[in-house]
Amino acid sequence: MSTDQMRGVYVILCTPFDDSGKIEETDLRRLVRFCVDAGVHGIVTTANASEFWTLSDDERNWIVRTVVEEVNGRIPVVAGVTSGSAWTSSMLAREVENAGADALMSMPPMTGSVPLSVAYSFYEMLSRATELPIFVQNHEPPMGTKMPPDFVVKLVNELEQVDYVKEETYPPGRPLGTEVKHGGTALKGVMGGIGARYIFDEYRRGACGTMPACPWSDVHVQIWNALEAGDEDTARAIHSALLPIMNSENMLGVPLYKHVMVRRGLISSDYVRSSFGNPLDDMDRKELDRMLDEVEPYLTLASPARD
Repeated sequence: MSTDQMRGVYVILCTPFDDSGKIEETDLRRLVRFCVDAGVHGIVTTANASEFWTLSDDERNWIVRTVVEEVNGRIPVVAGVTSGSAWTSSMLAREVENAGADALMSMPPMTGSVPLSVAYSFYEMLSRATELPIFVQNHEPPMGTKMPPDFVVKLVNELEQVDYVKEETYPPGRPLGTEVKHGGTALKGVMGGIGARYIFDEYRRGACGTMPACPWSDVHVQIWNALEAGDEDTARAIHSALLPIMNSENMLGVPLYKHVMVRRGLISSDYVRSSFGNPLDDMDRKELDRMLDEVEPYLTLASPARD
């Protein structure tokens, strides 16, 4: 594995909307500043937690340009280019490269689980379309295509721009470890996903980072930095406080992310485009209040706002 690598906590930005579903630029820029101030090592945008499937291509490109501008070279920006075909992903790749992104990330075409031959052709075309490093996002169906680790290694070793993997198939540690072990010098690193719920196993097996959603950026950074310092006990104590919310994230997804960010004063609306609002009910919010109390001591930048 290459020693020249992106490493650490690369948080995925949610896309803030106003109550009508329009992208809210002020909130987007505030969210970027929060992540940078939290000490994250990189920012990912227009990916799953960003509701990318609800965004037009023009909106996706505008978001990447805006995020790159607000980051202003302080940390790397990874742009998600997943779409329904290699052609559209390649066009997005050229646009975000021109916008100043530092790397790309993509699942295979989002047309259901595709044959491995189609996945290979997809990454082959994407690799020809850009000079940026590419993260292969290995994700469970139905959203993604679950690719075996030997195939992922093949992509890394045969396609010039494919340098990284985001591994989030189950159980994530095993394929991640296999990819790290057999990726060779062509592999610059493998990051974990699935909300950083399995970070300890991933780290032990050689993960170079993790890609959770952004609401808990400051907490994820503390966990990672403790691991890097060899203080696993502290990392586990913080992780345990966050775990109930991580488990709820697994069930509720973007609506929970956005509600938490409103509570933290990071965005003004918890509107989710695919739901025409936010589907959390009063009982969801009541349970979230209790979980916020547990993690509040580890929030370094802001306290959750209460109703």
